[in-house]
Amino acid sequence: MSDLLIAGCRNFLGNAPKWYKWTIITFLIINPIIFAINPFVAGWLLVIQFIFTLAMALKCYPLQPGGLLAMEAVLVGMTSTKDVQEELVHNFEVILLLIFMVAGIYFMKSLLLYIFTKLLIKVKSKALLSLSFCFAAAFLSAFLDALTVIAVVISVGVGFYSIYHKVASGKDNSVLDHDHTCDNSLQDQRREDLETFRAFLRNLLMHAGVGSALGGVCTQVGEPQNLIIAENASWQFIEFALRMAPVTVPVFICGMLTCYIVEKMGWFSYGAQLPAAVRQIMVDYDKQADAKMNERDIAKLLIQAIIGVWLIVALALHLAPVGLIGLSVIVLATAFTGVIEEHALGKAFEEALPFTALLAVFFTIVSVIVEQHLFKPVIEAVLAQDGHAQLALFYVANGLLSMLSDNVFVGTIYIKEVKAALVDGQITRDQFDLLAVAINTGTNLPSVATPNGQAAFLFLLTSAVAPLIRLSYGRMVWMALPYTIVLAVVGMVGIMFFLEGTTDWMYLNELIHHHSAKEAIDAAVSAH
Repeated sequence: MSDLLIAGCRNFLGNAPKWYKWTIITFLIINPIIFAINPFVAGWLLVIQFIFTLAMALKCYPLQPGGLLAMEAVLVGMTSTKDVQEELVHNFEVILLLIFMVAGIYFMKSLLLYIFTKLLIKVKSKALLSLSFCFAAAFLSAFLDALTVIAVVISVGVGFYSIYHKVASGKDNSVLDHDHTCDNSLQDQRREDLETFRAFLRNLLMHAGVGSALGGVCTQVGEPQNLIIAENASWQFIEFALRMAPVTVPVFICGMLTCYIVEKMGWFSYGAQLPAAVRQIMVDYDKQADAKMNERDIAKLLIQAIIGVWLIVALALHLAPVGLIGLSVIVLATAFTGVIEEHALGKAFEEALPFTALLAVFFTIVSVIVEQHLFKPVIEAVLAQDGHAQLALFYVANGLLSMLSDNVFVGTIYIKEVKAALVDGQITRDQFDLLAVAINTGTNLPSVATPNGQAAFLFLLTSAVAPLIRLSYGRMVWMALPYTIVLAVVGMVGIMFFLEGTTDWMYLNELIHHHSAKEAIDAAVSAH
């Protein structure tokens, strides 16, 4: 019996360190006790524990320990299965996105690898290459969804890594079944280059991740909470972008400058160069790929390029929910490239489904936050302020809470509270518009500080590429720090000094649409 018990203990959380297993067990023991004493404290403790599981993602995938904590929270009454279901339904578009869009990107990896390999070879300046990744991610995120952009970047990162790892392991790049997660067959002289290459890829992926936040904050479709804020404020695409511009334009410029400076100075683990041996392998791979390419391969690339255009147009015009657009990509990409076997289709879903399950656990934790009113004291304290103080506090509170929770959840909660205050006559429409900007920028900018702040960052942390390039929670926080400081500070300056002029400008613009320019100016002057 004792042997069976020991075997069961060893099976619990598999190969995770013993101290980690005991830590999770301790959490599970103390949570019901603290909940019985003080539900509010127990709720916050659960949030901290879940963040701990994310921070230890390289020790153990967060789904299992986080899932146990979430299940216990439901069992002891911190939330209910009905509330969890409502939270999942509310975020169903995000779940559909992960299931279908990430799989859709998988079937376009040939085109993506082709384009980015050319970029890697042609652009020899690391600073310029980093700016290219950051700018491309920002531009795409402004019209697509940040998760979609990160899925593209992850696919490219895995592609680059597998190309080099095959050669470093003494195998030809034509080998299809190479395990690039195992370093046992690695040649000794290649190990140092591999470590440098890992650092190089970490740099590019982090720049792209931050770029997705820089672009995502700018437009109505950039992030899920942007759509919710725009809907409550009755803003269309152009108005949304214009109202955000006094904050987002300076932030974008300073974000790009930060990218260039940290690369040039080598701060915060940036500045890793592509080893010459790795570059040569990439060049050889590119030449071999071009030489082997036949008419069918070229036709596949052309089809994928056409589908890529469809993807951008469909997402930019919001023709359908993102997940359904992803499903259309799967159908088109497989039908016109000859992928018709079930097992070949199944591989595409391997990357996204573990994270989809983790996200469901995450939404359970969010449900606990809602049910236990963990954010209520902060919301009430901020709404009690007025004027510039209220704007600044909304920005700061949204930023801090987004670092701990989910920026979509925080943005949704705050915009609903502000809309209720507008309806009740507690604030004016002009103040509501300013607060909506503060909420949007607050949830999108400071939240880059932690992987749990943004779904795109969390996806990157728990993706297949993270363990390959040794991208841990702590390392992501450290590498995001310069961006966090710059984006948060510049955003605050924009909120405090540049934002209020937008209200007058938008008011004048609206008048011009209904009157002559002279009548509009006269009306604006008399109104103020």
